[in-house]
Parts: sequence; C-alpha cells; structure tokens
Amino acid sequence: MQSGEKNAQPWLGKMQEKWGLETTRQVLLVLAVFSLSGSSVVWLRKGLFNLLGYDDATPMWLKTITYILFIFPTYQSLLLLYGFLLGQFSFFWEKEKKMFRWIAAKFKK
Repeated sequence: MQSGEKNAQPWLGKMQEKWGLETTRQVLLVLAVFSLSGSSVVWLRKGLFNLLGYDDATPMWLKTITYILFIFPTYQSLLLLYGFLLGQFSFFWEKEKKMFRWIAAKFKK
C-alpha cells in the first residue's frame, strides 16, 4: 500500500498501524511468518511427542512441561527463522526482545 492509497481491507490497515509497519505487504508477510511458525511447531510437537512415546495416557502435566521446555523456544526460533527468510527479521526480533523483557520483569517481582 502506497502513501495515500486506501486499504481495501480495513483489518489489514489496523494491523499495519498497530504493528507500526509501512506497507500492507509487510503485514501479509508477518501473518505468513506466524502461520508458517505455528504450522511447523504443531508438526514438530507431534514428532517430538511420538519420539518420546507420549500418548493419551501420558499425564497432562508431563506434556505441558515438555511443551514449555522444548516447543515454546522452538516456536520463538521459528518466528525469527521465517522472519529472516521473508525479510521481516527486525520486526520479530523487536517482538522477541519485548517478550523477554516482559518475562524477566515477571521473575523479578
């Protein structure tokens, strides 16, 4: 979207403004990064849980701990990887730093 050009999709304009992006194309690329990362992590989680022998009988607390220790950091890494590949690394790097500052602040309390 060029300056002065009206966005045909109001929600794209709202996201563009909220995220501080310059173009609708960037919004679409950021959404693609989120989609690719989410899909990849679901696929990797299934593989990891199968590798560990987790099934319906596995306690939820064990699945949750495994998820937090392995899948959450993997998702964050995938955001940066796909962000880099799609030219949106700086956007996701800033979001990662903000999230880690927020987590660190929670542990300081």
